[in-house]
Amino acid sequence: MALTKSQYIWLDGKFVAWDEAKVHILTHSLHYANSAFEGLRAYPTDRGLAIFRLRDHTKRLLNSCKTTLLKCPFSADELNAAQGELLRKNVFAPNTSVYIRPIVFVGYGVMGVYHLNSPISVAIAAWEWGAYLGDEGLEKGIRVKISSFTRNSIKSMMGKAKVAANYLNSQMAKCEAIEAGYDEALLLDNEGFVAEGSGECFFIVRDGVLITPPSENALESITQDSVITIARDLGVAIERRRITRDEVYVADEAFFTGTAAEITPVREVDSRPIGEAKRGKITQKLQEAYFDVVYGRNDKFSRFLTLI
Repeated sequence: MALTKSQYIWLDGKFVAWDEAKVHILTHSLHYANSAFEGLRAYPTDRGLAIFRLRDHTKRLLNSCKTTLLKCPFSADELNAAQGELLRKNVFAPNTSVYIRPIVFVGYGVMGVYHLNSPISVAIAAWEWGAYLGDEGLEKGIRVKISSFTRNSIKSMMGKAKVAANYLNSQMAKCEAIEAGYDEALLLDNEGFVAEGSGECFFIVRDGVLITPPSENALESITQDSVITIARDLGVAIERRRITRDEVYVADEAFFTGTAAEITPVREVDSRPIGEAKRGKITQKLQEAYFDVVYGRNDKFSRFLTLI
């Protein structure tokens, strides 16, 4: 999906024109993939743009830095303030949601695998971005392929860190799915249980019960937590447990969640229709409730929003 340019990017504490926010070709993270990042959305509400779960995303960003030995030179409060100021400084189209991408990376100055002597840089970009898997996907659902690529094992990678190195696995799975004619990939863990999508968490519904895997082999998703919280508020029964491939095939409903994907129904997996091969009733109920929350139409969850 092509980027829509904004006016400014926040880079190491300064606002830089979009086209001038550049790094050296020998930037360490470009070669060795150690960078921590986040993805947030800001939604238009009746009181202006509001960032969804800003503090939780910043906390996870700094936890990812700690996990991968990146000493972020800015505090949580400074990063939160910078994201708000960036949204105020840029001009976005009315009634448009905005995607925010903070990234902490190893900069230019030292080469070699050892990175602790290298400088650390921080950037934050924001741009207008619609539905990640398409507006039609939000309504009618998408086609999903279970990937031949296994989700990174916790024996070799740190799945709780949202870091660039983990996403080569996701890229390969996504490309495989697209080239095979599907919209998205679903990855299994190294024991054969459902882990997550290429960039989303996964839910199924069976006999009225909402089921999602534990985060043993996956990122601890903020959107997944939001959906579970909303579902409990709606009185939907919930289970956190492992899911097998064949259980996915016979689910009544399925959907992906994530900052980019929001709540995107799954209508087919490996050429097998899920339920009635369309957005299910519980999925639609959760989707509508989720959008009420992020657009500021449900005061019960106003704590999730940071007004700009």
